[in-house]
Amino acid sequence: MDLNTVAELLRPRGRQEIGLPRAGDAFLGGGTWLFSEPQRDLRRLIDLGALRWPALEAGPHGLTIAATCTVAELYAFEAPPSWRAAPLIGKCCRAFLASFKVWNTATVGGNLCLSLPAGPMISLCAALDGICVIWTVEGGERRMPAAEFARGPQDPALAPGEVLRAIEIPVEALTRRFAFRRASLTPLGRSGVLLIGTRAPDDDFGLTITAATRRPVPLRFDEVPTRDALQHAVTSIPLSLYYDDVHGLPDWRRHMSLLFAEEIRAELAEDAP
Repeated sequence: MDLNTVAELLRPRGRQEIGLPRAGDAFLGGGTWLFSEPQRDLRRLIDLGALRWPALEAGPHGLTIAATCTVAELYAFEAPPSWRAAPLIGKCCRAFLASFKVWNTATVGGNLCLSLPAGPMISLCAALDGICVIWTVEGGERRMPAAEFARGPQDPALAPGEVLRAIEIPVEALTRRFAFRRASLTPLGRSGVLLIGTRAPDDDFGLTITAATRRPVPLRFDEVPTRDALQHAVTSIPLSLYYDDVHGLPDWRRHMSLLFAEEIRAELAEDAP
């Protein structure tokens, strides 16, 4: 779709060229959502692709994912064998249910910044204890958990002029065991419920509820919880926090979350092979 209100395109080659925010600014990553519907308030696009950030950087620290990394680039990543949670990357990429055209254009950062409940990159980064690296307007940077970055539909934790630079996934999270569950009302429909569980070698257990809720809901336990303890934690989530749209009613999303939570608990409670 043509954005006929945009009068200026900025392609900064360095951070200093971004400058101060103006009314009507929008940062451009892949643009798959930005160009999908009218954006009548936009006046200037700032193309982050011109900054040429490395898409992926892997090392002893873990994995750093640039905000401009495309879904296709992330899906093609070959992780070290010791990263037991690495197959979760492919599962979350496939949860897009999108064409290769979208995969080669849509960005990880764009998915987080749109902050829709069904965003699978939000699910991935929140479940693996990702840390969002954010450029501030003043020239510094701040960090926050990915689970707190997406506050609700189209409500990322960004002040005007701030830029999501990268997401850092710690190696500790990447070496965990994991279990993945996803449900949709139709075979090729948007995720209505997406739960990811992880278990560390010291038995630390995490369950992250996404798609079903307006924002990620992480639950952590020092060890694999009992069935009753986990069910209590899930039922304690207010019904008002569950998302309500054509892809699923809150009651159904809560029911499926309880069902998947127990399946994940049972799977991860088994002794590691």
